Parts: sequence; C-alpha cells; structure tokens
Amino acid sequence: MKINDQPVNPADPATISKFEDKLVIPRVARSKPNNNYPPNSYYEIQMLKARHRFHKDFPYTDVWGYDGIVPGPTIEAKKDVTTYVKYLNKLPDKHFLPVDYSLHGVNNSAEVRTVVHLHGANVASASDGHPEAWYTKNYAATGPLFKQEVHAYTNHQPGTTMWYHDHAMALTRINVVAGLAGFYLLRDSLEERLKLPKGDYEIPLLIQDRSFNEDGSIFYPTKLDPPFPLPVPDQLPLPDPTVTLGYVGNTVIVNGKVWPYLNVEPRKYRFRILNGSNRRSYKLRLSNEEEMNQIGTDGGFLAATTKIITAELNPAERIDVIIDFSKFANEEIFLMNDDEEFADEHTNVIMKFIVNLPLRREDTSQIPTLLEPAMDLHEHHAHTIRNLPLTSSLDRYGRLMLMLDNKMYHDPATEKPSLDSIEIWNFINTTPVHHPIHLHLVQFKILERRPFNVDLYVSEGKLEFTGEPEKPRDYERGWKDTVKADIGKVTKIIMHWKEHTGDYMWHCHFLEHEDHDMMRPIRVINDAHPVQPPHIDDH
Repeated sequence: MKINDQPVNPADPATISKFEDKLVIPRVARSKPNNNYPPNSYYEIQMLKARHRFHKDFPYTDVWGYDGIVPGPTIEAKKDVTTYVKYLNKLPDKHFLPVDYSLHGVNNSAEVRTVVHLHGANVASASDGHPEAWYTKNYAATGPLFKQEVHAYTNHQPGTTMWYHDHAMALTRINVVAGLAGFYLLRDSLEERLKLPKGDYEIPLLIQDRSFNEDGSIFYPTKLDPPFPLPVPDQLPLPDPTVTLGYVGNTVIVNGKVWPYLNVEPRKYRFRILNGSNRRSYKLRLSNEEEMNQIGTDGGFLAATTKIITAELNPAERIDVIIDFSKFANEEIFLMNDDEEFADEHTNVIMKFIVNLPLRREDTSQIPTLLEPAMDLHEHHAHTIRNLPLTSSLDRYGRLMLMLDNKMYHDPATEKPSLDSIEIWNFINTTPVHHPIHLHLVQFKILERRPFNVDLYVSEGKLEFTGEPEKPRDYERGWKDTVKADIGKVTKIIMHWKEHTGDYMWHCHFLEHEDHDMMRPIRVINDAHPVQPPHIDDH
C-alpha cells in the first residue's frame, strides 16, 4: 500500500502504512522426549538465522530467532515443576549487525557468542545465563563461567511473566535487536482460581522499536550521535563501528510486526506486556482514556487489582493487565505511547484493537479484587544498606561511559549479599538520564524515590536530600526485578537473598549501557554475619 502515492521505504516511517498486519501470537514451545528428564519437562530451542517479514509491504529480511521466529516460542511452565531447556547455537560465524571490538571481552573472542538469560527467574547461577557463560556454535568455544548445556529452571517462585533473551558479554544489544527474545510464562494454582481471561483471550505483547534500511534489513548505527570523541589524555582513535549511547528505532513493532492490529471480541482480555526495546521507554495509554485493570508486575500478581489510566514501561519491565472491551463493540481503540523522551508522530502509537468480532460465548472470566496475599519486606529487618551511585566517565576513546558505583565490569565484586539476608539498595543517580536497573535472581519492592543535591554529592560525596520521599507509582507497587532510577533522585529498594548462592549480575537494562560497562557482578555468599548486625554503608 502506498501513502500519498509514495512507494514504501522501510527506512522512512512516513511511507509505512500502519495497522496493515495482524498481530502474531508467538507459538507455544513443545517439549521433546529425553530419557534423562521427566516427561514433558525437556525443551530444545535452536538459535537460527531466518528470514522474517516485519510488514506486509517490506521484503523478507535476515533475523536471528529462537527456533527461527521473532519473537521466539513461548515457554509455558508450572510453579515448582522444573523445566529443562537446551538452547542450541546454530548461528553463522559472522554477525550481520556491527560488532564493536573495543568492548570488554570482544576483541579476542569469537564474533558470534550467545547465552540465554531467563529474566526474572529465581534460578541457580549455573542456569542464570551469566554473560561470561557464553558459547559458540556447537559449544566449540565457551566462556570462563560456562558450566552446563542444559538450563534447569526450578520455577520456585510465584506465577508471573518472564522473558528469555540473549545476554552474551558485550553483544547483548545487537543479539537482541537481531531477534533473540521470547516469553516465558510461569503459571501457578492461584492463577487458575482467579478465573482470569485465558486461552485465546490471554495475549503476550512484546513491544520493541526498530529502524530499517531501504531494503528492509535491520538498521543498527555504527557511529556516535552526537559525534564524539571528547578530548581525554592519550585518547585513542574512535573505533569503527562503535557502541552508541542507545539504539532508538523509528518504528514500533509488537510481536515482530510493525504497528499491527488485533481483532477482538467485546469481552475481557488479559495482556502480558513487555518492553523488549534496547533504549526506548513507553508510557502506555488507551486512546479512549478507559481504565486498564492491572493485576501484575515483573514478579507476579499484585495484592489487589489496581485501576490505571497510564503505565510507564522501561526496557525489561512487564505489566499484566485486563482490558474490558465489552462496551466498545464496533469501535477502534489504539494503544498509545505518551513517553516524551523520543516522541514523534509515528512512535506515539503502538498498535490498534478493533472490536469487530462476534462474542463466541458468554464471558465468564473475572476481574478479581484481591489477588496475592501481601508479603512485604520490612526495613528494620535489613542486614545491609548499600549506597550505589550511578555515575559517568570517559573511556580511553573519549566516549561517554555510564557506570555503577564508579566501577567497571571487570573490577572485583563489591556486592556480596549473604544467603538469607535482607538488603536495602539506594541507587543514587548523578547522571543526566534515567536508568532501568535490573537485579538478577531476586524480586524486590520499591520503597521510595527522593530528590537530592546532585552537585554536592558529586563534589563532596555528601548525600543531602532536597525533598520529601516519593512513594512508588501506582503501576509499580508489586514485586519488581527492574526499576527506573530517576534523574536526580535516590531510588530505594529492598530485597531478600534466599535459596541460591553464586555469581549473578546487576546492570542497567539500556542494552548499550550494559554492554559498555554499566554492569557489575553480584556474588551471593553463604551466611557471613549475625541475623541482625548494625546497618552498614558499604561505600
């Protein structure tokens, strides 16, 4: 289809007609018989180069997908029943997106490396998908922390929406843009008792942004914008290609299609929504200003359903909502994006719902009032309080480098929580941008955000608050594994380290920041202190 008689140019969103492609629901992964594992518990998923059409007016283009599809197949699991997954790297030896060889661990390792992280999982460290547990095709080469080919997900956690994606050291940003992401839906008995919309009426939505070249292939930038380098002593020539400060696409794709539509019945639907973008945040709203019924966050169900008009999703954050279309027969409703950071006339809309299907049967699903009994963590139980500044520096090429606690990835681990301890972490954001901070292994609660005197902290290291504490936003009051650390604020979270010891990570989930050293190790150690020592400030 042409817009104003212009031929479709995938590089120019003004020429791309919206809502031409039907939303695709990712297929559900099927288990594979294996005598070494219980029946229906073992899966093999291949990472493959494939051809994918993002829009009906685009040519097919190269992607890398789990089982060759974008998004990958949805893995469905049950609480407390172990799922075993072997992710097989069958990818080419050369990457089709630009590789920056100046980043940590890239220059002297294979160009194509992968490892899968199940984001949000309570899992042993050997199955967590540590960035240095990478491997190449057929395990010909493996990273220093690679331990096993099969990931064992014990699923000892409440039912929730998780996702699996690539996490290879310094390649995450391009491997995810290439297509390596998929849903992992963990179900429990509470979910069934709640009588939520299910089957055809439960739909996962993976929202991402992409830019394309004129031939329909995926565009990924190779140079910094604005141009760097900045002057630093002994500056080296800028790498080409170089890591950027963030990949921001000029189109929005949902489940692998550019601006799709979904035909719905006039009834309730459950949507599990994930921001799988590298850098872009979304502020979701329905175009008719109707309420959405939020039932869950990153880590599972809320204590009670919350009616919301808008919800902000930073990269890696999830939200679980029920939308009731029963009063909107024959209407069209758009899922809007009101985020202003990279706003334009095209990316301010995500997809379209068309309420044009007949009601097939009576809608007996419910919007529950009470969901999960509350299990709060209490600040007075905290063993340790950590003040962790988010900072910036220049690397040896003069590029801006965002950092955690003024440390680089390869510096020795400083976050060493003890098993069965409760900790409070304060993210002190001194940088001019917000950051979605993700902790592996644990789900946490957001306690507050509080503005502080940034200049005083940067110059003298003194933390002076300039305003009152702010409660979590209404859409982020449940269990979380990713939190927006606001500009000029201290973001305070609390978590309980339990069940597992070993090597994990915490990092910014802006993938370009993560790949350029805004990532640090977590080493969970065996109990090393009394139950209730005095609070300490580790930094």
